Amino acid sequence: MAGRKKPLVVITRKLPDQVETRMRELFDARLNVDDRPMSQPELVAAFKEADVVVPTITDRIDAALIAQAGPNLKLIANFGNGVDNIDVAAAAKGGITVTNTPNVLTEDTADMTMALLLTVPRRLTEGANVLKGDGHWAGWSPTWMLGRRIWGKRLGIVGMGRIGTAVARRAKAFGLSIHYHNRHHVAPAIEDELEATYWESLDQMLARMDIISVNCPSTPATFHLLSARRLALMQPSAYLVNTARGDIIDEDALIQMLQDGKLAGAGLDVFEHEPAVNPKLLKLAAKGKVVILPHMGSATIEGRIDMGEKVIINIRTFFDGHRPPDRVLPNRV
Repeated sequence: MAGRKKPLVVITRKLPDQVETRMRELFDARLNVDDRPMSQPELVAAFKEADVVVPTITDRIDAALIAQAGPNLKLIANFGNGVDNIDVAAAAKGGITVTNTPNVLTEDTADMTMALLLTVPRRLTEGANVLKGDGHWAGWSPTWMLGRRIWGKRLGIVGMGRIGTAVARRAKAFGLSIHYHNRHHVAPAIEDELEATYWESLDQMLARMDIISVNCPSTPATFHLLSARRLALMQPSAYLVNTARGDIIDEDALIQMLQDGKLAGAGLDVFEHEPAVNPKLLKLAAKGKVVILPHMGSATIEGRIDMGEKVIINIRTFFDGHRPPDRVLPNRV
């Protein structure tokens, strides 16, 4: 971009230093050094002034905000794998390109999913809490802090995309039998490798699994995919893990089932009304009925740097007059 005015790029949250430094070198980058979420008026101001806005999943980029964009805004380069925080159709209607950062968080999210698959049945968080502070431990006992073995259990994966497949590979190594529900079968080679059983009916799969892992994207079609009715199909001895998006599960219904002892436990890295966490979930966590994490599934240094590099590539490609590699179109959302 030598000899041309650098595009004004407004970044809504603090990114890794390595990413911010490179953005400052390449663009007229306005950083958020305090990492304080932008208010709605601040977002409006950024949209009116910037050539590029780099939001994150915590920024709501709806049609009303996009309608207030200034004439210079041509690109929304999302720092995130999903774009459920952006009205992509409204952006396209306004002549604004949207990009995201896919395929860099697969292994990190799968690692966290596997961690929860182990933590919840084996009661690892409860055990760790015993040794915190002044907690008294009387010593080993044959019947104390008994969890459930995962070897030989059936794992049902809701959404066998890249992350779901990566979870399945990990789980198979731990002796779990792999089952999955998708709109379509995965490639025969993958199904053979994982010895995976395909269920066209989500209801039928839910009723037969020991553990359910939610790994599908958040779309209008998957909102409350695991509804109260579907959750009720699960066995009382089953566990539920969600590292995808909170609104895929009817959280109130899940809480009620955990309170009533109709599920053995749950592991949640995401919540329906983030960043708010339902106080009832906090109480259940204190009782060991659920393990909750503050959306840490993709939180690795390597992953965040990879995401930043994808944002940079998308911006540079766009302003070089080419189609960005990670452009998102409305019909793909």
